[in-house]
Amino acid sequence: MDLDAVLPLVQLDRVEPIAREAEDVGFKALWSAETIHDPFLPGAIIAVKTQKLQFGTSIAVSFARSPTTLAYTAWDLSQASNGRFMLGLGTQVKAHIVRRFGMPWPDSVVGKLREQIVAIRALWQSWQTGERLNYRGEYYKLTLMAPFFNPGPIPYPDIPIYIAGVNTGLARLAGEVANGFLVHPFHSREYLQQVLKPAIAAGADIEKRDDSEIKLSATIFVITEPEDEIFVRSQLSFYASTPSYRSVMAHHGWEDTAERLSKFAARGKWDEMPSLITDEMLATFAVKSDCDHLPQLLATRYKGLVDRISLYRPYVPGERDKFWQVLVGGF
Repeated sequence: MDLDAVLPLVQLDRVEPIAREAEDVGFKALWSAETIHDPFLPGAIIAVKTQKLQFGTSIAVSFARSPTTLAYTAWDLSQASNGRFMLGLGTQVKAHIVRRFGMPWPDSVVGKLREQIVAIRALWQSWQTGERLNYRGEYYKLTLMAPFFNPGPIPYPDIPIYIAGVNTGLARLAGEVANGFLVHPFHSREYLQQVLKPAIAAGADIEKRDDSEIKLSATIFVITEPEDEIFVRSQLSFYASTPSYRSVMAHHGWEDTAERLSKFAARGKWDEMPSLITDEMLATFAVKSDCDHLPQLLATRYKGLVDRISLYRPYVPGERDKFWQVLVGGF
């Protein structure tokens, strides 16, 4: 397994030193999220200011963008970094797409994301080979690519596309058309092993692909200090309250708790929600350990299940340096 890091929510002028430190410490990749910043802009800095550090978006909101804008950005970042960029896409939820981005919500989430990915690859194929652009689907029709707008071929055109998800629909889609699957931090080993991986394999079988070709990257809750437990309980209660994530709780027989959490969230009772996360739930969704034993516990828990992992904790140089050194050294 590769050990990756997550970029903290910092302004762009902080990205270079963090990326350089992440590379020096020994992380394999650095992922940037789309919350309060555009997730692609740090990638431009990482591309030109590091030498071997891979990087990607985890995630970029796909339905807020057209396939063409995604294709151009990924093409440029791959070219600038000599092939170190990974395009991670996520659909977000309807309220954010419609009310935060002002974009339409599709009739079929899986169907539209499938079209986006196929359309992106059609653009890349056109640029790399000179073939005429001719993609026609339900959501997108892309037939115009004049030479003036064609960036032309690059040395590293095979850009990995990862998609993120919690439920089986997007997991199957990853098996069908993606290079990787970003496992949401709200998961358990059992849910990953018994639900997500079989769904990915089923999708791969549809397209006669080997499911081992689809790489899994998991973000993991860890608890090494008392304050971590408070934070993790809070985050778990938030995720468990989300109706679209209820399948994870249902898999463990905790639907009643999920229902109660949803009602609390609807009433704005955020402070009361963490108390509903039991010790059993905490042990199911998070890895609790002292710093020295954490690498072995992570390796044992995820061996054979995922190809790369990162912690639900951003990498900030100067904070918990011993923790990070022990963790990276253990991998």
